[in-house]
Amino acid sequence: MGLVQCLGAALVLVLGLSSGQRVVTVQKGLLYRVRGSHVTLWCRVSGYQGPAEQNFQWSIYLPSAPEREVQIVSTADPSFPYAIYTQRVRSREIYVERLQGDAARLHITELQDRDAGEYECHTPTTDERYFGSYSAKTNLSVIADTLSVSMQPQALTRVEGDAVELTCEVSKSTTQHTHLSVGWYCLQGAGDSPAKEILTLSKDFVLRPGASYVQRFLTGDVRLDKVGNTTYKLSIRGVKPSDQGQLYCEAAEWIEDPDETWKDISRKQTEKTSLIVTSPDKNLHVTIAAAESSLSEGDTLQLNCCVRAQNSRGRQFQVIWLLNSTEVARVDPSGVLIWKKEYEERATLRQLQAFKQSDTVYVFTVYEVRLTDEGTYSYSISEVEKAPGDVRSIQTKLSSDLKVNVKPIESCMHLSMSTSTAQIMAGDTLIFLCKVQGTTNPLSVRWWHLQQHQGPPALVATMERDGSLTLGSAYQDRGAQGSIRLEKADSSTFTLVIANASSASDGGSYRCEVVEWSQGKSWTQAEETAVTVSPLADVGLHAVLISRTATVKYAQSFELFCQLSASYALEQVPVSVMWQFQPSRPTRDYQELVRVLPDGTVAWGTAQPHFLKKTQLTKAASSSRLLIHGATVDDEGTYRCEVGVWSRSSPPRGQPAAAVRSNAVGIKVTLPESKLQVATKESSVEIAGGADATIECRIMFAQKTAQLAITWYFLPSSPADAIPLQIVRANYSNILEYGAEFSSLMQRSRFQSQRVSGDVFWLQILSANHGDEGGYYCVVEEWLWLADGWYKLGVGESGRTTLELKISESTVFSRICSSPPLLNFILYLPLVLILLLAIAGFYWYLKFRRVRKDDIKDDQLVELQRTEDIKQT
Repeated sequence: MGLVQCLGAALVLVLGLSSGQRVVTVQKGLLYRVRGSHVTLWCRVSGYQGPAEQNFQWSIYLPSAPEREVQIVSTADPSFPYAIYTQRVRSREIYVERLQGDAARLHITELQDRDAGEYECHTPTTDERYFGSYSAKTNLSVIADTLSVSMQPQALTRVEGDAVELTCEVSKSTTQHTHLSVGWYCLQGAGDSPAKEILTLSKDFVLRPGASYVQRFLTGDVRLDKVGNTTYKLSIRGVKPSDQGQLYCEAAEWIEDPDETWKDISRKQTEKTSLIVTSPDKNLHVTIAAAESSLSEGDTLQLNCCVRAQNSRGRQFQVIWLLNSTEVARVDPSGVLIWKKEYEERATLRQLQAFKQSDTVYVFTVYEVRLTDEGTYSYSISEVEKAPGDVRSIQTKLSSDLKVNVKPIESCMHLSMSTSTAQIMAGDTLIFLCKVQGTTNPLSVRWWHLQQHQGPPALVATMERDGSLTLGSAYQDRGAQGSIRLEKADSSTFTLVIANASSASDGGSYRCEVVEWSQGKSWTQAEETAVTVSPLADVGLHAVLISRTATVKYAQSFELFCQLSASYALEQVPVSVMWQFQPSRPTRDYQELVRVLPDGTVAWGTAQPHFLKKTQLTKAASSSRLLIHGATVDDEGTYRCEVGVWSRSSPPRGQPAAAVRSNAVGIKVTLPESKLQVATKESSVEIAGGADATIECRIMFAQKTAQLAITWYFLPSSPADAIPLQIVRANYSNILEYGAEFSSLMQRSRFQSQRVSGDVFWLQILSANHGDEGGYYCVVEEWLWLADGWYKLGVGESGRTTLELKISESTVFSRICSSPPLLNFILYLPLVLILLLAIAGFYWYLKFRRVRKDDIKDDQLVELQRTEDIKQT
C-alpha cells in the first residue's frame, strides 16, 4: 500500500447506522361512548425492530388519580391486570383483539361509569435501543344512554291495497352534539334471516329506501315523515303480500369523533308490530275463546268473540251473547249495549260487562261467577246494512259452543315453611320463609315463637289481608330498632327476618299460621320449624399453619397456608386473619405483617414495609394464603397466623368474640449458586509486528440477572517462572482499573477492554510489538445485587490465548502505515524542522542587526576622535 492510500485510509470516518423510529398511535380522543355499550379502541405500532408480532399493554389513568397507572390487560402477560380488572378480563368482558402483528384493538363489551379516563397503549420494546415513542394515550368519557325509541306493538291485518301507518317516538337528551338516524325494517321468516330495510332517514338527513322499496319510494307509495319533535311516521300506501312480516323501528344516535368519522354510540329497536296482508274476502269468520273455562265461585269469566272480516271498519255488525241458547245481551250496529231483564241488576252492580273492544273483538265478562253462570256460551254475529227506514241483515254467523264449568269454592291451600338458618351463631340473622300454593285468595299471616319450657307461644308479628303490620308486645322494641322485619315477596310468599339473634332468647321453634279468605269464608293452616342459636365461644376454632418448603432459594416465591377449622360452618361466621412475622434476627415479639377483617378490609403493618409490594394475600372461608414473591434475606424468619371470629351484629372493632393462634413455621432463604461457565479452550494468535491483536473471552453461561466483572491477565513468555500481570479490570459497573505495569498513558491507550455482546469480551492490543508476546487470559466474576448490597456468586477463568509475532516482509511504507506512532512521527517531523529553522533564522537576523549597529557606533567614535586631534593640532 502506498503512502497516499495509507493516509486516505486514516481519514475514513466511522458511520453509524440508524434504524427507523418506533411510533405508537391510538384512536384519537376525546371519545364519548354511552354506558352499557360495546366500546373498541385501536392501537398500532410502526417503525419497530424485532419480531413482526408486537405485544400490547393497556392501562388507564382514572380522573380521581390522574397520575396513577392502573393496568388493564396485556397480550403477553396474563398477570398484567390489576385486581379491579382481573375478573372482567378473565370473563372476557375486557379483551384485546389482535388485528395483525402490529395492530390490536381493546374491547370493553359493557362500558361502565368507572371506565372513563385516559387510556394508554404501551408496546414493550423489541428494539436494539430505545428510539421513538413506546406508548400513546387517548381519553374516553362515559355518558348516559339517553336514546329512547318506542312504538306501540300491534297485530295488524290488512287487505291487499289497504294503507298502513306506523309512528315511532325517538328522543335523546345528550349534551354533546349528536345526530339521529331513524329507519323501519321488516323481519320475515324464522331463524336468523336478516331484516329487510324499508326506509331510513340517515344521520345526514337523507332518506334512503331499501332495495325492494326504491320504486315505491320514488312514486310516493312509501313515505317517512317527521310529524313532531320526536315523532316519525312511516306510511305505506297500497300494501302488498311482500310487506307482510314483523315491522319495527330502529334508531341510532351518532357522534362525530375527533378523527372526523361518525360513530353510532347507541342503537335501539322498538317492539315489533305484526302485519298480515290478506286477499279480499267478504265472508265472516268467528271464534269464541275464554281465558279460563273451569272456574270456582268468585272467579272472573271473560269471553272474547273474534270476528275476521275483510275491510271490517267499513262494515256494520250486531252481536248477541247466548247462554244455553238464551240471549243474555246484545250490542247493536251503533254500539249500544242491551241487557235481558234478568241480568240488568247484576250489570248495574258491575258484575256483568259486555262491550266492543275493537272492530274485530267483542268482550263479555262475568265478575264473581255463580253456580248459575255455568253452562254453554256462544254468540251470533250478523252483518247488516241500512235500508230506507230499516236495517237489513246480509249474513249471520253462529260461533261454536264453549262449555264453562263453575265449581263450589273450596280451599286448595298448601303451606310450606322453611329456613336457611337452622343453625347459626349469636349475632347472625334468622330468616324464615312461608310459602302458600294452590290459592289466589287474600291471605293473612301470623308468626309465633315457641320457646322451650317458657310457657305459651309468643306472637312475633301479624300481616293482615290489606298488608298492615302489627308486632307482638315482646318484639315491639326490637322492631323499632329495625331488628324485626316482616316481608311479602309476592301474594303468596311471606318472610320473617330476625336480625342480631340472641343465643339466650331466640332459639327454639317458630310457627307460620296462614288464613285464606274467600266469599266470606276462611281456612287456616300452620307449619313449624326449629332453629339453634349457638354462642360464638362454642365455635371450637383451630388454626394450623403449613408451608410446602422450609428452605427457599433467593428470589424464588414461597407461600404459607393458614388452615381454619371449627365445629361450625365458617362460611356463616365473620372471620378475621392476622399474619405475624419474627425476623431471623430476634426481636421482642412477633411483628404484624397484615390483617384481613371480616368485611374484606386489608390493613398492612408498619414494622416490615418491604412485604407490601411483594406479597399477595387471599382469604377463603376456611383458609388464608400468603404468597411472597422474590424471597430475600429479609424474609427469613418465623411466621404464624392468628384467627378471630366476630359477631355479625357489630362492626369489626375492638376484640373478636374468640381468637386462636397457629403453630409457628420457620422459613430459611438460601443464596443462589453460581452457574458461571467461561470458555477454557486454549488458542493462539499470530500477527505481524505493529499490527493490532484481539483476544476473546467468551461467557458460556451466566445468570440473566447477574452483572459481570472481567479482569485481563498477561503471562510473559519468559522467564519460565514469570507470574501473571494484571492488565485491566472492568468491574460490574464497567469502571476500569489498570494494573501497575499497564497504568502508563501509552499502555492504557494500547490495551483496551471492550464488551462486544452480552457474552463476549475483547481485549484489543494496538500496534503489538515483541514485548507483547506471551499468554493472555481473562478471569470473570459473577455479581448479584441482594437486599443489602452486591454479592459475588462465583469466578471463572478462561483458557490461555498465546500471542506470537511473525517476521513480515513488508515495505517501508507498509511498516509506516502499520505503526501509528511512526506514521505520526513522519507526518509531523517536517513541520517541526521547518519551525525550528524559522526560529533559528529569526534569531540570527536579530543578532546580525545588533552587531552591525555596534560597528557603526565604533566607527563614528573613531571619526570624532580624529576630528578632535586635528583641531588640537
